[in-house]
Amino acid sequence: MRKAILHLKESDPVIGGIIERVGAYRIEFREPEFQTLVRSIVYQQLSGKAASTIIGRLIAAMPDRRITPEGVLSLTVEQMRAIGLSGQKTKYIRDLAERTLAGELDFGRLVDMADDDVIEHLTRVKGVGVWTAHMFLIFALRRPNILPTGDLGVRSAIKKAYRLRQLPKPEKIEKLAKRWHPYCSVASWYLWRSLDGDAAM
Repeated sequence: MRKAILHLKESDPVIGGIIERVGAYRIEFREPEFQTLVRSIVYQQLSGKAASTIIGRLIAAMPDRRITPEGVLSLTVEQMRAIGLSGQKTKYIRDLAERTLAGELDFGRLVDMADDDVIEHLTRVKGVGVWTAHMFLIFALRRPNILPTGDLGVRSAIKKAYRLRQLPKPEKIEKLAKRWHPYCSVASWYLWRSLDGDAAM
């Protein structure tokens, strides 16, 4: 990780300044499995607190307190709605469970796939778009060079750090990020953290 930090500091003074403010790289990873993707779906367009509450209720409703495809499909749509899931997210999570059980989605194979193939594989599932696939690549598959150009946090942090007048479009982000390769995931993590607490200057 020292190599990544050194590269980012040397190649981009703005990111270098963020690294100095934020401090050590402390990313929290999850396992590349079914329940991690369910979490990503639940977190879409919700505050962290609301999503966390729903996840807690979903885990409590599972037969073995672990989110599995079988556990999801053992619940009725009504039970899932009562947990706090929207009708749309209930459909998405049930679709994910059905595809996983049918073998259409193989989490074991994702580890060996190229980044673009992972995105193609995951986005077959209803409700899983490129943003969700990017989050899975960064936080579950631990890929070092993912650039989530559609992420609002990354866009907001870039606007602030680079003193732009408006939120940058994907092309602008890709242009800026040329200097970050092959560590775009690390740069993205620092951009997210730059909006938190003392680092948000």
